[in-house]
Amino acid sequence: MAKKILTAAVAVALLGMTACSTGAGTSGGSSDQGGKTISIGSVHPLSGSLAGVGGLMNDGAKLAVEDINAAGGIKSQNGAKLKLTDGDSKGNAQTGQSEAQRLISDGAVALVGTYQSDVTQNVASVAERSKVPFVIDVAVDDKILAQGYKNTFRIQPDASGMGTSGARDLLAMGKDTNTPIKTVSYIHIEGAFGGSVFSAFKKEAEAQGITVAKEVTYSGSSFSDATTQVTDAASVHPDVIVVTGYYPDNLLIAKAISALKPDVKAVFGIASGAFDDNSFPADAGAAAANILSANYHYSATSARAEDIRKRFQAKTGKSMETAAMLSYQAVEVIAAGLEKSGSADPAKLREAIAGISVTDPLLAFSGPIEFDERGQNKNATVIVMQVQGGKVEQVFPKSFATKDVVFPVVAK
Repeated sequence: MAKKILTAAVAVALLGMTACSTGAGTSGGSSDQGGKTISIGSVHPLSGSLAGVGGLMNDGAKLAVEDINAAGGIKSQNGAKLKLTDGDSKGNAQTGQSEAQRLISDGAVALVGTYQSDVTQNVASVAERSKVPFVIDVAVDDKILAQGYKNTFRIQPDASGMGTSGARDLLAMGKDTNTPIKTVSYIHIEGAFGGSVFSAFKKEAEAQGITVAKEVTYSGSSFSDATTQVTDAASVHPDVIVVTGYYPDNLLIAKAISALKPDVKAVFGIASGAFDDNSFPADAGAAAANILSANYHYSATSARAEDIRKRFQAKTGKSMETAAMLSYQAVEVIAAGLEKSGSADPAKLREAIAGISVTDPLLAFSGPIEFDERGQNKNATVIVMQVQGGKVEQVFPKSFATKDVVFPVVAK
Protein backbone atom coordinates (compact mmCIF):
# COMPACT_ATOMS: atom_id res chain seq x y z
CA MET A 1 0.00 0.00 0.00
CA ALA A 2 2.82 2.44 0.87
CA LYS A 3 4.39 1.91 -2.55
CA LYS A 4 1.08 2.63 -4.28
CA ILE A 5 0.65 5.86 -2.33
CA LEU A 6 4.18 6.96 -3.20
CA THR A 7 3.68 6.20 -6.88
CA ALA A 8 0.48 8.20 -6.96
CA ALA A 9 2.15 11.17 -5.26
CA VAL A 10 4.95 11.22 -7.81
CA ALA A 11 2.47 10.94 -10.67
CA VAL A 12 0.57 13.96 -9.34
CA ALA A 13 3.84 15.91 -9.07
CA LEU A 14 4.70 15.16 -12.69
CA LEU A 15 1.22 16.15 -13.85
CA GLY A 16 1.89 19.55 -12.25
CA MET A 17 4.64 20.21 -14.80
CA THR A 18 2.62 21.85 -17.56
CA ALA A 19 3.66 23.42 -20.85
CA CYS A 20 3.55 27.16 -21.44
CA SER A 21 4.59 27.16 -25.10
CA THR A 22 3.99 25.03 -28.16
CA GLY A 23 7.47 25.24 -29.64
CA ALA A 24 8.39 21.60 -29.09
CA GLY A 25 7.59 18.90 -31.57
CA THR A 26 5.82 15.75 -30.45
CA SER A 27 6.71 13.31 -33.20
CA GLY A 28 9.11 10.44 -32.81
CA GLY A 29 8.91 10.11 -29.01
CA SER A 30 6.75 7.09 -28.32
CA SER A 31 7.78 5.11 -31.37
CA ASP A 32 11.53 5.42 -30.95
CA GLN A 33 11.75 5.36 -27.16
CA GLY A 34 8.90 3.12 -26.02
CA GLY A 35 10.15 0.47 -23.60
CA LYS A 36 13.67 1.85 -23.74
CA THR A 37 15.87 3.65 -21.22
CA ILE A 38 16.64 7.36 -21.43
CA SER A 39 20.01 8.34 -19.98
CA ILE A 40 20.62 11.54 -17.98
CA GLY A 41 24.19 12.51 -17.09
CA SER A 42 24.98 13.82 -13.60
CA VAL A 43 28.24 15.77 -13.10
CA HIS A 44 29.18 16.59 -9.49
CA PRO A 45 32.30 16.49 -7.28
CA LEU A 46 32.18 12.89 -6.08
CA SER A 47 35.77 12.93 -4.80
CA GLY A 48 37.96 15.62 -3.27
CA SER A 49 37.13 18.25 -0.67
CA LEU A 50 33.56 18.76 -1.93
CA ALA A 51 32.70 15.06 -2.21
CA GLY A 52 30.27 15.28 0.72
CA VAL A 53 27.89 17.73 -0.93
CA GLY A 54 28.57 16.30 -4.39
CA GLY A 55 27.57 12.84 -3.23
CA LEU A 56 24.37 14.17 -1.67
CA MET A 57 23.47 15.93 -4.91
CA ASN A 58 24.08 12.80 -6.94
CA ASP A 59 21.91 10.85 -4.49
CA GLY A 60 19.17 13.49 -4.86
CA ALA A 61 19.22 13.07 -8.64
CA LYS A 62 19.11 9.27 -8.25
CA LEU A 63 16.08 9.45 -5.97
CA ALA A 64 14.24 11.58 -8.53
CA VAL A 65 14.95 9.00 -11.24
CA GLU A 66 13.69 6.20 -8.96
CA ASP A 67 10.51 8.12 -8.11
CA ILE A 68 9.74 8.96 -11.74
CA ASN A 69 10.31 5.37 -12.82
CA ALA A 70 8.13 4.10 -9.96
CA ALA A 71 5.37 6.42 -11.15
CA GLY A 72 5.40 4.79 -14.59
CA GLY A 73 8.31 6.48 -16.31
CA ILE A 74 7.83 8.92 -19.19
CA LYS A 75 4.23 8.22 -20.14
CA SER A 76 4.28 10.11 -23.44
CA GLN A 77 7.07 7.72 -24.49
CA ASN A 78 5.31 4.46 -23.62
CA GLY A 79 6.64 4.44 -20.07
CA ALA A 80 10.31 4.83 -21.03
CA LYS A 81 12.48 4.59 -17.91
CA LEU A 82 15.17 7.03 -16.86
CA LYS A 83 18.74 6.08 -16.00
CA LEU A 84 21.22 8.32 -14.19
CA THR A 85 24.86 8.03 -15.24
CA ASP A 86 27.44 9.52 -12.86
CA GLY A 87 30.32 11.80 -13.75
CA ASP A 88 32.92 12.89 -11.17
CA SER A 89 34.23 16.42 -11.71
CA LYS A 90 36.65 15.97 -8.79
CA GLY A 91 36.06 19.68 -8.18
CA ASN A 92 38.10 20.52 -11.30
CA ALA A 93 36.77 22.45 -14.31
CA GLN A 94 38.71 20.51 -16.94
CA THR A 95 37.76 17.17 -15.40
CA GLY A 96 34.11 18.21 -15.30
CA GLN A 97 34.28 19.15 -18.96
CA SER A 98 35.78 15.78 -19.89
CA GLU A 99 33.17 13.94 -17.85
CA ALA A 100 30.36 15.84 -19.56
CA GLN A 101 31.79 14.93 -22.96
CA ARG A 102 32.06 11.27 -21.91
CA LEU A 103 28.47 11.14 -20.65
CA ILE A 104 27.12 12.64 -23.87
CA SER A 105 29.22 10.25 -25.96
CA ASP A 106 27.76 7.40 -23.90
CA GLY A 107 24.23 8.46 -24.80
CA ALA A 108 23.07 11.03 -22.22
CA VAL A 109 20.31 13.18 -23.73
CA ALA A 110 20.55 15.78 -20.93
CA LEU A 111 22.88 16.78 -18.09
CA VAL A 112 22.47 18.04 -14.52
CA GLY A 113 25.11 19.62 -12.29
CA THR A 114 27.58 20.77 -11.10
CA TYR A 115 27.79 22.74 -7.78
CA GLN A 116 30.83 24.86 -8.76
CA SER A 117 30.57 27.83 -11.11
CA ASP A 118 33.87 27.25 -12.91
CA VAL A 119 33.02 23.59 -13.55
CA THR A 120 29.51 24.55 -14.65
CA GLN A 121 30.92 27.08 -17.11
CA ASN A 122 32.90 24.35 -18.86
CA VAL A 123 30.04 21.86 -18.84
CA ALA A 124 27.73 24.51 -20.31
CA SER A 125 30.14 25.01 -23.22
CA VAL A 126 30.15 21.25 -23.86
CA ALA A 127 26.34 21.16 -23.76
CA GLU A 128 26.15 24.02 -26.24
CA ARG A 129 28.57 22.43 -28.71
CA SER A 130 26.79 19.10 -28.42
CA LYS A 131 23.30 20.67 -28.48
CA VAL A 132 22.31 18.71 -25.37
CA PRO A 133 20.19 20.39 -22.67
CA PHE A 134 21.97 21.08 -19.39
CA VAL A 135 19.93 21.93 -16.25
CA ILE A 136 22.05 23.63 -13.59
CA ASP A 137 21.12 22.57 -10.09
CA VAL A 138 23.70 24.69 -8.23
CA ALA A 139 26.10 27.33 -9.68
CA VAL A 140 25.50 31.06 -9.34
CA ASP A 141 27.96 32.91 -11.61
CA ASP A 142 26.14 35.29 -13.99
CA LYS A 143 28.70 34.64 -16.72
CA ILE A 144 27.45 31.09 -17.25
CA LEU A 145 24.22 32.32 -18.86
CA ALA A 146 25.72 35.52 -20.29
CA GLN A 147 27.21 33.63 -23.25
CA GLY A 148 23.94 33.46 -25.14
CA TYR A 149 23.75 29.70 -24.72
CA LYS A 150 20.51 28.06 -25.86
CA ASN A 151 20.93 24.70 -24.12
CA THR A 152 21.64 25.68 -20.50
CA PHE A 153 18.99 26.36 -17.85
CA ARG A 154 19.39 27.37 -14.19
CA ILE A 155 16.83 26.66 -11.46
CA GLN A 156 18.36 28.63 -8.56
CA PRO A 157 18.97 32.41 -8.39
CA ASP A 158 22.08 33.74 -10.13
CA ALA A 159 24.91 35.69 -8.48
CA SER A 160 23.35 39.07 -9.16
CA GLY A 161 20.09 37.90 -7.63
CA MET A 162 21.88 36.41 -4.63
CA GLY A 163 24.06 39.43 -3.90
CA THR A 164 21.39 42.00 -4.63
CA SER A 165 18.71 40.24 -2.58
CA GLY A 166 21.20 39.67 0.24
CA ALA A 167 21.93 43.39 0.47
CA ARG A 168 18.24 44.30 0.39
CA ASP A 169 17.32 41.69 2.99
CA LEU A 170 20.08 42.85 5.33
CA LEU A 171 18.90 46.45 5.08
CA ALA A 172 15.25 45.42 5.51
CA MET A 173 15.96 43.38 8.63
CA GLY A 174 17.84 46.33 10.07
CA LYS A 175 14.92 48.67 9.40
CA ASP A 176 12.36 46.22 10.76
CA THR A 177 14.29 45.96 14.04
CA ASN A 178 15.42 49.60 14.27
CA THR A 179 19.02 48.45 13.83
CA PRO A 180 20.78 50.67 11.30
CA ILE A 181 23.39 48.89 9.16
CA LYS A 182 26.01 51.38 7.97
CA THR A 183 29.15 49.30 7.36
CA VAL A 184 30.03 45.68 6.56
CA SER A 185 33.16 43.63 6.04
CA TYR A 186 32.86 40.90 3.41
CA ILE A 187 34.84 37.63 3.49
CA HIS A 188 34.57 35.49 0.36
CA ILE A 189 36.28 32.67 -1.48
CA GLU A 190 38.40 33.60 -4.50
CA GLY A 191 37.12 32.86 -7.99
CA ALA A 192 33.98 33.36 -10.05
CA PHE A 193 31.57 32.19 -7.37
CA GLY A 194 32.68 34.38 -4.48
CA GLY A 195 33.68 37.34 -6.61
CA SER A 196 30.41 37.54 -8.54
CA VAL A 197 28.19 37.39 -5.44
CA PHE A 198 30.38 39.99 -3.69
CA SER A 199 30.26 42.38 -6.67
CA ALA A 200 26.47 42.23 -6.85
CA PHE A 201 26.16 42.74 -3.09
CA LYS A 202 28.55 45.70 -3.08
CA LYS A 203 26.75 47.45 -5.92
CA GLU A 204 23.35 47.16 -4.25
CA ALA A 205 24.59 47.78 -0.70
CA GLU A 206 26.36 51.00 -1.65
CA ALA A 207 23.30 52.14 -3.63
CA GLN A 208 21.31 51.63 -0.42
CA GLY A 209 23.80 53.58 1.73
CA ILE A 210 25.78 50.68 3.22
CA THR A 211 29.57 50.99 3.03
CA VAL A 212 31.63 47.88 2.28
CA ALA A 213 34.50 48.85 4.54
CA LYS A 214 36.66 45.77 3.93
CA GLU A 215 36.85 42.97 1.36
CA VAL A 216 38.79 39.89 2.50
CA THR A 217 39.41 36.95 0.16
CA TYR A 218 40.86 33.48 0.65
CA SER A 219 41.84 30.48 -1.45
CA GLY A 220 39.61 27.48 -0.94
CA SER A 221 42.34 25.07 -1.99
CA SER A 222 44.61 25.72 0.99
CA PHE A 223 42.33 27.01 3.72
CA SER A 224 42.75 25.44 7.14
CA ASP A 225 42.41 28.36 9.59
CA ALA A 226 40.28 31.50 9.20
CA THR A 227 41.78 33.49 12.09
CA THR A 228 43.74 35.85 9.83
CA GLN A 229 40.77 36.57 7.56
CA VAL A 230 38.34 37.18 10.43
CA THR A 231 40.85 39.40 12.25
CA ASP A 232 41.30 41.44 9.07
CA ALA A 233 37.54 41.75 8.54
CA ALA A 234 36.95 42.82 12.15
CA SER A 235 39.76 45.39 12.11
CA VAL A 236 37.52 48.11 10.62
CA HIS A 237 34.80 47.53 13.24
CA PRO A 238 31.91 46.79 10.85
CA ASP A 239 28.29 46.48 11.88
CA VAL A 240 28.05 43.10 10.11
CA ILE A 241 30.46 40.49 8.75
CA VAL A 242 29.17 39.00 5.47
CA VAL A 243 30.45 35.62 4.26
CA THR A 244 30.34 33.71 0.95
CA GLY A 245 31.98 30.33 0.33
CA TYR A 246 31.67 26.55 0.53
CA TYR A 247 30.92 24.35 3.52
CA PRO A 248 34.44 23.50 4.82
CA ASP A 249 35.76 27.07 4.68
CA ASN A 250 32.61 28.73 6.01
CA LEU A 251 32.62 26.32 8.95
CA LEU A 252 36.16 27.48 9.74
CA ILE A 253 35.11 31.13 9.44
CA ALA A 254 32.19 30.62 11.85
CA LYS A 255 34.49 28.98 14.40
CA ALA A 256 37.07 31.77 14.07
CA ILE A 257 34.37 34.42 14.57
CA SER A 258 33.17 32.60 17.66
CA ALA A 259 36.71 32.43 19.07
CA LEU A 260 37.65 36.04 18.30
CA LYS A 261 34.23 37.50 19.28
CA PRO A 262 34.27 40.63 17.10
CA ASP A 263 31.84 43.36 18.17
CA VAL A 264 29.31 43.02 15.34
CA LYS A 265 25.53 43.03 15.16
CA ALA A 266 25.36 39.87 13.04
CA VAL A 267 27.19 37.33 10.90
CA PHE A 268 25.37 37.11 7.57
CA GLY A 269 26.06 34.49 4.93
CA ILE A 270 25.11 35.05 1.31
CA ALA A 271 25.21 31.92 -0.88
CA SER A 272 27.07 30.22 1.96
CA GLY A 273 27.49 26.50 1.49
CA ALA A 274 27.46 26.01 5.27
CA PHE A 275 25.25 28.40 7.21
CA ASP A 276 21.89 26.96 6.12
CA ASP A 277 23.04 23.34 5.93
CA ASN A 278 21.32 21.12 8.50
CA SER A 279 24.70 19.63 9.48
CA PHE A 280 26.11 23.05 10.32
CA PRO A 281 24.58 23.57 13.82
CA ALA A 282 26.04 20.28 15.09
CA ASP A 283 29.40 20.71 13.33
CA ALA A 284 29.87 24.31 14.51
CA GLY A 285 28.39 23.90 17.99
CA ALA A 286 28.03 27.18 19.85
CA ALA A 287 29.68 28.99 16.93
CA ALA A 288 26.54 28.44 14.82
CA ALA A 289 24.12 30.22 17.14
CA ASN A 290 22.06 32.95 15.43
CA ILE A 291 24.17 33.05 12.24
CA LEU A 292 22.05 34.33 9.34
CA SER A 293 22.11 33.06 5.76
CA ALA A 294 20.56 34.55 2.63
CA ASN A 295 20.19 31.73 0.12
CA TYR A 296 17.81 29.63 -1.93
CA HIS A 297 16.31 26.90 0.25
CA TYR A 298 14.05 23.89 0.04
CA SER A 299 10.51 24.79 1.05
CA ALA A 300 10.09 23.98 4.73
CA THR A 301 6.33 24.38 4.33
CA SER A 302 5.93 21.97 1.37
CA ALA A 303 4.45 18.55 2.20
CA ARG A 304 5.95 17.13 -1.00
CA ALA A 305 9.43 18.39 -0.12
CA GLU A 306 9.09 16.99 3.40
CA ASP A 307 8.08 13.56 2.05
CA ILE A 308 11.08 13.50 -0.30
CA ARG A 309 13.44 14.56 2.49
CA LYS A 310 12.16 11.84 4.82
CA ARG A 311 12.60 9.14 2.20
CA PHE A 312 16.05 10.46 1.28
CA GLN A 313 17.08 10.27 4.95
CA ALA A 314 15.74 6.73 5.26
CA LYS A 315 17.52 5.63 2.09
CA THR A 316 20.92 7.30 2.59
CA GLY A 317 21.11 7.88 6.34
CA LYS A 318 21.86 11.54 5.60
CA SER A 319 19.93 14.79 5.68
CA MET A 320 18.73 16.00 2.28
CA GLU A 321 20.11 19.50 1.99
CA THR A 322 18.95 22.18 -0.42
CA ALA A 323 21.63 21.37 -2.99
CA ALA A 324 20.43 17.76 -3.16
CA MET A 325 16.82 18.95 -3.46
CA LEU A 326 17.86 21.11 -6.41
CA SER A 327 19.41 18.05 -8.07
CA TYR A 328 16.14 16.19 -7.55
CA GLN A 329 14.27 19.17 -9.02
CA ALA A 330 16.64 19.35 -12.02
CA VAL A 331 15.79 15.76 -12.94
CA GLU A 332 12.08 16.60 -12.61
CA VAL A 333 12.55 19.50 -15.03
CA ILE A 334 14.14 17.15 -17.57
CA ALA A 335 11.36 14.60 -17.03
CA ALA A 336 8.77 17.32 -17.63
CA GLY A 337 10.55 18.19 -20.87
CA LEU A 338 10.57 14.56 -21.93
CA GLU A 339 6.85 14.28 -21.22
CA LYS A 340 6.05 17.43 -23.14
CA SER A 341 8.22 16.71 -26.16
CA GLY A 342 7.24 13.06 -26.50
CA SER A 343 10.78 12.47 -27.66
CA ALA A 344 14.26 11.95 -26.25
CA ASP A 345 15.79 13.84 -29.16
CA PRO A 346 17.96 16.50 -27.42
CA ALA A 347 16.83 19.30 -29.75
CA LYS A 348 13.14 18.60 -29.09
CA LEU A 349 13.85 18.16 -25.39
CA ARG A 350 15.61 21.53 -25.29
CA GLU A 351 12.59 23.26 -26.84
CA ALA A 352 10.27 21.60 -24.34
CA ILE A 353 12.36 22.58 -21.31
CA ALA A 354 12.48 26.19 -22.52
CA GLY A 355 8.69 26.35 -22.33
CA ILE A 356 7.74 24.30 -19.28
CA SER A 357 6.20 25.51 -16.04
CA VAL A 358 6.83 23.38 -12.94
CA THR A 359 3.91 24.44 -10.80
CA ASP A 360 4.81 22.67 -7.55
CA PRO A 361 8.48 23.60 -6.97
CA LEU A 362 10.34 22.00 -4.09
CA LEU A 363 12.20 25.25 -3.32
CA ALA A 364 10.87 28.32 -1.50
CA PHE A 365 10.31 30.24 -4.74
CA SER A 366 7.91 33.07 -5.55
CA GLY A 367 6.22 31.07 -8.32
CA PRO A 368 6.59 28.12 -10.70
CA ILE A 369 9.88 27.21 -12.37
CA GLU A 370 9.84 29.02 -15.72
CA PHE A 371 12.86 30.00 -17.79
CA ASP A 372 13.50 33.35 -19.46
CA GLU A 373 15.33 33.81 -22.75
CA ARG A 374 18.70 33.39 -21.01
CA GLY A 375 17.66 30.10 -19.40
CA GLN A 376 17.32 31.63 -15.92
CA ASN A 377 14.40 30.62 -13.69
CA LYS A 378 12.29 33.78 -13.51
CA ASN A 379 10.80 32.96 -10.11
CA ALA A 380 13.91 31.86 -8.20
CA THR A 381 13.81 33.46 -4.75
CA VAL A 382 16.38 34.24 -2.05
CA ILE A 383 15.18 33.91 1.55
CA VAL A 384 16.96 34.32 4.89
CA MET A 385 17.59 31.48 7.33
CA GLN A 386 18.99 31.59 10.87
CA VAL A 387 20.39 28.98 13.25
CA GLN A 388 18.12 28.97 16.29
CA GLY A 389 18.02 26.32 19.00
CA GLY A 390 20.38 24.07 17.06
CA LYS A 391 18.20 24.11 13.91
CA VAL A 392 18.14 26.04 10.65
CA GLU A 393 14.93 28.08 10.53
CA GLN A 394 13.45 30.25 7.77
CA VAL A 395 13.13 33.77 9.21
CA PHE A 396 12.73 36.36 6.42
CA PRO A 397 10.59 37.48 4.69
CA LYS A 398 7.64 36.66 6.92
CA SER A 399 5.78 34.88 4.11
CA PHE A 400 8.37 32.07 4.29
CA ALA A 401 9.22 32.29 8.01
CA THR A 402 9.08 29.35 10.38
CA LYS A 403 10.52 31.49 13.25
CA ASP A 404 10.94 35.17 14.03
CA VAL A 405 14.35 36.60 13.20
CA VAL A 406 16.79 37.40 16.03
CA PHE A 407 18.45 40.66 14.96
CA PRO A 408 20.73 42.21 16.06
CA VAL A 409 22.41 39.14 17.53
CA VAL A 410 24.63 41.16 19.87
CA ALA A 411 23.53 44.71 20.66
CA LYS A 412 26.31 47.29 20.91
